Amino acid sequence: MTAEEIFAGESDNVEFKEEIPAKSDRYMKTVVAFANGKGGKLIFGVENNTWNVTGFSKEEVFQKMDDITNAIFDSCEPRIIPSIGVQEVGGKSIIEVEIMSGMTRPYYIKSQGLLDGTYVRVSGTTRHAERYQVQELILEGQNRYYDCEPCEGLDVTSEDIAILCSNMKAMALRNTLTDAEKAKVKDLTQNVLISWGVLIEKNRTAVPTNAYALLTGKAQEQPMIQCAVFKGTDRAYFVDRREFEGSIQDQMEAAFQYVQEKINRGMKIQGMYRQDVYELPLDSVRELIANSVAHRSYLESGNIQIALFDDRLEVTSPGMLLNGVSIAKMKEGYSKIRNRAIANAFSYMKIIEKWGSGIPRIIRECNEYGLPEPEFFDFDGDFRVNLYRKSAPNINSEMMKEDSAQFGNPAQSGIAGMPDQEITIVRFVKRNGSCTTSQVTGLLGVKNRRARGIIGSLVKKNILKKCGNARNTVYLAGEHFPE
Repeated sequence: MTAEEIFAGESDNVEFKEEIPAKSDRYMKTVVAFANGKGGKLIFGVENNTWNVTGFSKEEVFQKMDDITNAIFDSCEPRIIPSIGVQEVGGKSIIEVEIMSGMTRPYYIKSQGLLDGTYVRVSGTTRHAERYQVQELILEGQNRYYDCEPCEGLDVTSEDIAILCSNMKAMALRNTLTDAEKAKVKDLTQNVLISWGVLIEKNRTAVPTNAYALLTGKAQEQPMIQCAVFKGTDRAYFVDRREFEGSIQDQMEAAFQYVQEKINRGMKIQGMYRQDVYELPLDSVRELIANSVAHRSYLESGNIQIALFDDRLEVTSPGMLLNGVSIAKMKEGYSKIRNRAIANAFSYMKIIEKWGSGIPRIIRECNEYGLPEPEFFDFDGDFRVNLYRKSAPNINSEMMKEDSAQFGNPAQSGIAGMPDQEITIVRFVKRNGSCTTSQVTGLLGVKNRRARGIIGSLVKKNILKKCGNARNTVYLAGEHFPE
């Protein structure tokens, strides 16, 4: 048998070496990277690029196996126990060293220390682990989640908890379509938040976690979502850009509204009713943005970036895929939760599904839309999804003509003479049933005071009406709300 026949299909987690390096650190990096990831094999006696089998003599092969075993035992922390064997390939002896995925991560080279000596596998190569990756490996090795860890320097009162519970229920109701489903939305309590990991209990006192800080917009370094529209198919020239702050759920909703407003829209008539038709499936767009917020690494300080090009929508979130997760598995519906508390909260608010159905559904919807299959990239510490637009000019122009035909007469649309920002709010309320000041702040990319002023103008015109008090205030369609 040839090396190709034995190891074909495993190249991402197989590394070939012609000789055993005199300095063990040269291959020990790969050993700890395999242990920190999905495991893998080191094959000695095979040229790396050509797969030409050079092999070892029978007289030296067993001594070399002992040398490799001792080097791994002496160099790695925690201890890694390899499985070492000999294979005969083309009449020559090669040494196969199998490293299993470890349970007590992170593994590192003792002489280099924890931060400098930790390595991971990225796209078939061994790389030095970033600081955030080392932190994730530590938590993973202890079966802990960053978002469930206590948030240092943040205090919480029973009133704060009640407000969060109320706001989350309000969002759950907004994201629920039928009255029967709305009736199933249960009240949130402090104990439920504790069971999720949004809060933890210490000495009979509720303590906020990182998830609580992110869900309330109170994190010391609250991440944001950066959105931009670019001219062409690269980032050379941007047409528009916006940054959304606040709670992560409000950021997600605002970013989705931004994309919805920037992509092309047409319409079709079903019976007596007009139905908007967008060039991208909106459910898939929303799912991609929601997944980027729920599953990103919050240990990395970067922001989610959503870029709209002439040919695609690009969603990039900080943090590579977790150990044991691959793009192929994701397409089959496999999911592994990175942020347990946030996943529970988003599931309650009807923002995401917890069990991995999102990616297969996005692929299916794109196929039904006649779009290319989305592309997924796990690279350089980030994860990216490209959703391709309908690139044929006649398709976009037809959709725009349909849109123009419907809204060519502003008086018929019910929004004649309204400022663009007010129109944006009206469209948001039409879709969601209500809005809050924080949502408008993120939606328009303005300060809180400016958002209150615009909402106040709509209330005076009876386009919106105010319901609730203080932080529980929401705005609904008023008497003069456009049809």
